[in-house]
Amino acid sequence: MNKQVLSVMLLLAGLGTAPLLAVEGDFQPSAFVNSLLNNQYLLESIRLTKLAEECYAKGEYDDAIRYAEEAMRYAARSDAYVALQMKMKKTNDAIASAKDRLEWAVGVDAPKRYPKDYEQGQFTYENALAARSKADWDTALEDALRVLEILGGIKEQPRCPAQYLVKTWNPMKDCLWNIAGKPQIYGDPSKWRYIYDANKGKLTDPSNPNLIHPGMLLDIPSINGEIRSGIWEE
Repeated sequence: MNKQVLSVMLLLAGLGTAPLLAVEGDFQPSAFVNSLLNNQYLLESIRLTKLAEECYAKGEYDDAIRYAEEAMRYAARSDAYVALQMKMKKTNDAIASAKDRLEWAVGVDAPKRYPKDYEQGQFTYENALAARSKADWDTALEDALRVLEILGGIKEQPRCPAQYLVKTWNPMKDCLWNIAGKPQIYGDPSKWRYIYDANKGKLTDPSNPNLIHPGMLLDIPSINGEIRSGIWEE
């Protein structure tokens, strides 16, 4: 076999991935995927490949080799372009997730409850943005993922009642000691005095914490920064 013919055949074989543009069936790629499949470098590689094939069919081997080699250069540029676009998308998605997580953390009062974690997460997020602005995609991605890791230990604080409606004394007497011991209140009966101090003005005898009656609406003060809202009824 003529060496020129063999060279052309080998070059064309190396371009065998170009037809990946063809999409079978009813599959509809996303706009992002479509932009990758139709990037200018790949389209040019396909155009040059067709020219190389046409020249090869006509026996114009020198031109076929020239077109095939140029097509391979464009295919390599296409690969680099696709890899960069994929990295950019992955980074942008990670930064968006980090932003959402920071906003969620604010909503659960993390700046007060987890000040060190929140501050570190915010600092790392800003570093990710700075790295992205410099097109340092590797660093930006690493920092964005690090934000998610830093904030991963933050837990959503359960909503606790701000008021308690006193019910019957039986079977378990609704005294301040028992109310304070309920998990939804303080989970510790010894903290009954917080409730007493907050409700003295409502008692028939402010000096007697035992005189609470069914139907009284007791205020439950926050003592550890917990978020309290609504009325809790057994």
